[in-house]
Amino acid sequence: MELFTRSWTALLAAVAELPDEHFAHPSGCTGWLVRDLVCHLVIDAQDVLITLVTPADTEPTANAATYWNLVDPPTGDDPLDALIPRLAAAYGEPRLLKFHLDDVGSAAGRAAALADPSVRVSTQDKVLTAGDYLSAYVLEWTLHHLDLIAHLPSVPGPPPATLAAARALLEEIAGFPFPAAFTDTDALLIGTGRRAPTVREKNTLGAAKIPFVLG
Repeated sequence: MELFTRSWTALLAAVAELPDEHFAHPSGCTGWLVRDLVCHLVIDAQDVLITLVTPADTEPTANAATYWNLVDPPTGDDPLDALIPRLAAAYGEPRLLKFHLDDVGSAAGRAAALADPSVRVSTQDKVLTAGDYLSAYVLEWTLHHLDLIAHLPSVPGPPPATLAAARALLEEIAGFPFPAAFTDTDALLIGTGRRAPTVREKNTLGAAKIPFVLG
């Protein structure tokens, strides 16, 4: 729960401090500008709010790792992926997008802080505890924080503790640890296909099959 708060707070703060011109920069998400990524974060925050008030009375069917589905790399053809840039453009001014993310995002953060981690919730036809659900989102926030700063090196990155937690969860999903020589950031970027490994990194990975594209 604490790591959810730390990762989300850091991401919201990074967006809040972005100059307007940065919203037109590319992000680390294929085909999305920074403004598109921020619009996606608004939808993510809404999903958190919806899920935390959608109780389930059956046994959990997923945990923080199995919450994630492995999907094909994004092409921009998915209807939702294509919708996001249109929604982001509709805001017109970055300040309006910032305001909406701060408004909905702050509410999602408060809801998470108040949630009982043992309560079971339902989302995407899965049942899991609120604690596992919020732990899954540490990976979501951390990856998108890396997407945010992909072409903005002056913007602060994710906290070290959340990078480490996100890496550990990705390793659980993968079923193997990434090489110790990889930094947490490199493990996350390479492991999810956000950066291609160098020849040396490929040799270090050996026969491990990557990337793991999460959906």
